[in-house]
Amino acid sequence: MNFPVVHDIAKRESSDDSLEKSNIEVLEEAPREVSGLPYGGDDRLPPPPTLTEEEEKRIWRKIDMRLLPILTIMYLFASLDRSNIGNAKLQGLLTELQLTGDKYNVALCIFAYLFMDRHECLTTTRSLVLKKFRPSKWLPGITLIWGIIATLMGLVKTYPQLLGVRICLGVAEAGLPPGVFYYITMWYPRHMVQYRIGLFWGGATFAGAFSGLLAFAISFMSGRAGLLGWSWIFIIEGLTTVVVAIVAFLVLVDFPDTASFLTPEERAYVVHRKKYDNSSVGEEEHFEFKHLWETVLDWKVIICALINASVITPVYGITLFLPFGFNAVISQLLSVPPYVVATAAVVGWSKWSDNIKMRSPFILAGLICCLTGFAINAADVSIGVKYFGTFLVVTGGYAGFPGNVSWVGNNVVGHYRRGIAIGMLVTFANTGGAIACNIYRVQDAPRYLLGHLVEIGFVSMGLLLLPVIFITFTRANARRDVLQREAEENGLKVDYTPEELRRMGNRAPDFRYTL
Repeated sequence: MNFPVVHDIAKRESSDDSLEKSNIEVLEEAPREVSGLPYGGDDRLPPPPTLTEEEEKRIWRKIDMRLLPILTIMYLFASLDRSNIGNAKLQGLLTELQLTGDKYNVALCIFAYLFMDRHECLTTTRSLVLKKFRPSKWLPGITLIWGIIATLMGLVKTYPQLLGVRICLGVAEAGLPPGVFYYITMWYPRHMVQYRIGLFWGGATFAGAFSGLLAFAISFMSGRAGLLGWSWIFIIEGLTTVVVAIVAFLVLVDFPDTASFLTPEERAYVVHRKKYDNSSVGEEEHFEFKHLWETVLDWKVIICALINASVITPVYGITLFLPFGFNAVISQLLSVPPYVVATAAVVGWSKWSDNIKMRSPFILAGLICCLTGFAINAADVSIGVKYFGTFLVVTGGYAGFPGNVSWVGNNVVGHYRRGIAIGMLVTFANTGGAIACNIYRVQDAPRYLLGHLVEIGFVSMGLLLLPVIFITFTRANARRDVLQREAEENGLKVDYTPEELRRMGNRAPDFRYTL
């Protein structure tokens, strides 16, 4: 596709992202790469090679095998360390630490609030941190820190000690999810992103199943070294996280232009694909403070963040509370099948989404599953029916989340804008997590009607907002298609310099939103 060059600069887009048609003049066309602007270190690499389809697939498989296994394992254990307090609850935590009344909920909330507040700080600095301290050091480093903290949680003896360790865990762990989401978008073209995020997120989903099985096995260590089963859950899972972090230091790499496991030609190919993935001139790579306020005040990003909260709040609720009314052993084992089904759905939906290059249908499907599942659990039905509802909630919540993160990653252009937007998504999601910690109260067991009704409210919010943002993106694409077609028919071209197009991001006339 050639990019037009003209001598008169058209007016900027209006507030609804449409392209003004005034001040357009006829000019010649120039090659797509006329700008020569460096991007992603391509000025230090050889020219990108021309590859066959099979050669392209081989490069992406090579990248997948290097990045995704370690990232998935890191997040699997992050999820274990975050949610294993629910398993510890079934193994004597409440009794030994005398967590009466709302103390258990407070211990959950203190983590969620710190997790959320830490995200708010990282929202503006995460991209800077990853570029300055390097992903290969930053991501394993925070994994090592929270693994040590998670291990120490097994040694607490009092309620205040539990709160203190949970605070430290929330601060340490908060940087991983948004950091990895941003990191993945720096490696893959936008219509290859969700499958990779799905594989990564599948680790968190599988952790739900793995957590129940592991807790069941560890429970047999109760009494060893004078510690009950709940202590051993924290200690063993925390020490395993430390081992994973050490391996990550050895395996993880930085960005495509410096990846030593790729040849220079392969690096050049990946950078080239990213440069022309959603723009004719590449993305804005440099940070300006206006990127912060433009993104934070972008109503479309805010709507997507609210939709994300409507998907993730059910995930928090069902992760921390899976009350089936059985003893500890049976409850641990019954928690496994829903997460196995959800893991398959996460990977399958994500692959399907990338194939058809659409995100919204899968977010909608996830929300409908959650709404149905919570409605079943709120109803006065048998425990078998409620268990079926649990399958729907776990599947809908976990499988819907990668679509929303990918949607924002696809539709926000510019390294730092995208990093800030993803940070906003995770911050809103963890606000919902803090709420979920308070709505499932001990005194509401075993039906937890209040919690289920609040969750239904969150899901309903997402179902109302999703059509709004879908219609907005659809209309913006249609307007740009019409203007482009009219310009081509009349031999008219709009003049923007490459630098201007980069600064415009998703407002650029050649950009199309992913639906």
